[in-house]
Amino acid sequence: MTRQVLLFICVLSVGSVLGQVSYTIPEEMAKGSLVGNIAHDLGLQTKRLTSGKARIFTRDSDQYIELNRERGVLLVKERIDREALCRQTTPCALHLQIILENPMEFYTVTVQINDINDNAPTFEKNEMRFKISESAVIGAKFVLKRAVDLDVGINDLKSYELKPTDNFALKLHNNADGNKNVEMVLQKPLDREKQEQISLVLTAVDGGEPQMSGTMLIVITVLDANDNAPVFTQQTYKATVTENSPKGTVVATVTASDADQGSNGRITYSITNTLDDVGRVFKVNEETGEVTLIGNVDFEESRNYQINLLASDEGGLTDSSKLIVDVLDVNDNKPEINIMSKSTVISEDAKLNTVVTMINIEDRDSGENGNMKCFINDNIPFTLKASTNNFYSLVTDSDLDRERASEYNISVTCSDEGVPSLSSSVTLTLQISDVNDNAPVFERSSYEAYIVENNTPGLSIFTVRARDADWNQNARVSYILEDSSVNGVPVSSYVSVSADSGVIHAVRSFDYEQIKDFHFRVKAQDGGSPPLSSNVSVKIMIQDQNDNPPQVLYPVQTGGSVVAEMVPRSADVGYLVTKVVAVDVDSGQNAWLSYKLQKATDRALFEVGLQNGEIRTIRQVTDKDAVKQRLTVIVEDNGQPSRSATVIVNVAVADSFPEVLSEFTDFPHDKEYNDNLTFYLVLALAVVSFLFITCLVVIISVKIYRWRQSRVLYHSSLPVIPYYPPRYSDTLGTGTLPHVYNYEVCRTTDSRRSDCKFGGAGSQNVLIMDPSSTGTMQRMQSEKSILDEPDSPLEQKPPNNDWRFTQGQRPGPSGPHMPYGTHIRWTPKDGTRATGGPEVAMGTGPWPQPPTEAEQLQALMAAANEVSEATATLGPGTMGLSTRYSPQFTLQHVPDYRQNVYIPGSTATLTSNPQQQQATAQQATQQALPPPQASAQPEPPKAAQTPASKKKSTKKEKK
Repeated sequence: MTRQVLLFICVLSVGSVLGQVSYTIPEEMAKGSLVGNIAHDLGLQTKRLTSGKARIFTRDSDQYIELNRERGVLLVKERIDREALCRQTTPCALHLQIILENPMEFYTVTVQINDINDNAPTFEKNEMRFKISESAVIGAKFVLKRAVDLDVGINDLKSYELKPTDNFALKLHNNADGNKNVEMVLQKPLDREKQEQISLVLTAVDGGEPQMSGTMLIVITVLDANDNAPVFTQQTYKATVTENSPKGTVVATVTASDADQGSNGRITYSITNTLDDVGRVFKVNEETGEVTLIGNVDFEESRNYQINLLASDEGGLTDSSKLIVDVLDVNDNKPEINIMSKSTVISEDAKLNTVVTMINIEDRDSGENGNMKCFINDNIPFTLKASTNNFYSLVTDSDLDRERASEYNISVTCSDEGVPSLSSSVTLTLQISDVNDNAPVFERSSYEAYIVENNTPGLSIFTVRARDADWNQNARVSYILEDSSVNGVPVSSYVSVSADSGVIHAVRSFDYEQIKDFHFRVKAQDGGSPPLSSNVSVKIMIQDQNDNPPQVLYPVQTGGSVVAEMVPRSADVGYLVTKVVAVDVDSGQNAWLSYKLQKATDRALFEVGLQNGEIRTIRQVTDKDAVKQRLTVIVEDNGQPSRSATVIVNVAVADSFPEVLSEFTDFPHDKEYNDNLTFYLVLALAVVSFLFITCLVVIISVKIYRWRQSRVLYHSSLPVIPYYPPRYSDTLGTGTLPHVYNYEVCRTTDSRRSDCKFGGAGSQNVLIMDPSSTGTMQRMQSEKSILDEPDSPLEQKPPNNDWRFTQGQRPGPSGPHMPYGTHIRWTPKDGTRATGGPEVAMGTGPWPQPPTEAEQLQALMAAANEVSEATATLGPGTMGLSTRYSPQFTLQHVPDYRQNVYIPGSTATLTSNPQQQQATAQQATQQALPPPQASAQPEPPKAAQTPASKKKSTKKEKK
């Protein structure tokens, strides 16, 4: 198939010469019949068909035409039925393609199939029956079934014929689709008494050659005229049925009669109820009139039914009656328990007769079947009380205890009095909420615990545990250490208890030698409201640990003298030289001591008792034995690990004391003590040296850091700007200038090429100060600043010669702080403003690096000269300062600080009197300058002229 498709595509792509041939053949030709000479019609030779492998290609899988290559003809391969192939489609044709190879050629062949009259007209049914009353009127029409002919064209259905035509005639109606409707019309009245049945033949004829036809038999039964109606034997029937009766139960039988005969006397029964459920519950037999159940009958839904019955004959005459069916009740419904309201939780301290649940009981049955009684399960503290009809209350009838039963499953069962009795039950789950009615109970009546001495502080000793029978918060136990004392010390300094877990921890390290046991009480308290508690006694016993070495009581070891035991040379074996006495403050086996001889000058001469520490001779003393005998005795305890102490016993083997004294004068001292002392002295010296060097490095680092920070202020090439205190007052206390109206000047390194700009204050107040007056400075309210009037008549008055700064107003760390003030800043021409770093002195803070008094004097003198030039034209009068400045602001209104200038760090004061100024300056210089032999103090240079002073000089020249 793939190869054929590829060849077909190649033929189309090459574009070979195309040819088309058409043939017409009739249908139903025999197999092998000749269709046409395709080679002749296409102008091809039979060899070309063979060499080109000519073949037929069809789109359908069925091939009705085949190609004979040797003869070059088309033959019928399968019988062709036009009706099966094309049905009613005309014309009907087969389209074939003949493909040749080498070269590829493509030809189209069309074979048209002509219809032949091979199908006769047929009816759907061979017989039709009609029942027509003898009273039917003339002209009544009866529709007949049409015939069907599968052929087309002239061979199709042409006409109908009806025989005989005594009573009926045939009438045809043409439809829009070309088909014809066939009707039979009554032309003559029927008479049942003459002919009860009429048979007619309807014939359908086509137009083919030879002509073919089909027939259908029509049987007409003439019905008798119905002149008598059916009649029921009773107008009303009554019956009873038990509810839940099975389907098919016969309820009743109704009967009706008809005087007619035949079909007119044949009665049919039916139920005519339409608006109720009767039709779904009952059914009547059409022939016998038996009424049976086809659905469920429920007394609770309907207690009676009314069935409307209809008796009709075949002529259409009818009669009606009704059947009343009463339903009998049976005990088929269980009591229904409805929970109206319930509490799922009730407190254990609820009072008696507390209502827990309200229950409603219903039984849909009637009579004894609807009488009910209810009860609950036994052995529960509840009871069921009947309140009104079918209403019950579940109430408590005894005390509740959640610790005994925290939940109750209450089964309420209700049963009726029917036979057999039916019952139903429901289970109610009731939770008992807890009330704090149980105090915590310890697991033991008292506790004892052991802890080894020298423990780590915070060590867990043991755990006390108490349980509370309550629930949730009421059962949450907290442990508290009750206040008490042990040997006058609060017990809390010995132990602590975890509030949540009850774990008792050691607060300190215990020493068995100081305290062997102690008692305290722990209280367990629950989280209820109010809380309940209980306590328990706890005894802690300290167990000894081998933490103390033996202490030698005798012989006494002294560092400055030598103690020796004398042994005469005549001492015999077993001579008691001395006894080493030692004790161990530990207890038990930790205090069991044993004595051993560690070193000796002559080990063969002395021995030490293992248990008693007695030093005895083990042989006879001879003259050859040295006078000086040195014994080292070690004392060990029996602890694990054991601890020990050593003692040196000097023994003199001699008969007289002078001999002993001459031998022991050069007795070497114990070097071990001296070695230890030297080590500790060297260690202390090293520690002190290290601390001294560290402190020295830290102090030098801090000094260097502060010096570098202070040098930032002196990087600028500007002259020193004097600092004026924010407030000043008369030394006599007669007047003050509030700190609110102080002004602070801040400059940048580029201020020489800047303009001086001022920030105005938030008010229009004018401050006027009269230095010569004895009153305080007055605050004047004014709408217009006096600085806005260049020709103001105010003149500066002579200053007071005793104008001073008090100690509290002097600059420096001890001066008052200035929280307010108008700031005058030098702004560069580019519009940006430099601000001083944190190291620049602002307000009344300390100098970054305190200048010497000589430097301060030079700064003050330069500033005073500059101010003097600006204020030379001002006469005596009152000085006025405005909190609002105009752009034409000059330093005309700045007071002449040369009148009285306080020099920070000295007691000198500059006044307006030249002589007094000179004397004061000399005094200040003598106090501030260093000694003459140190260095010569240069002459104070004049302060450089600032842009502000230049502007003031220019303005003065203009004036």
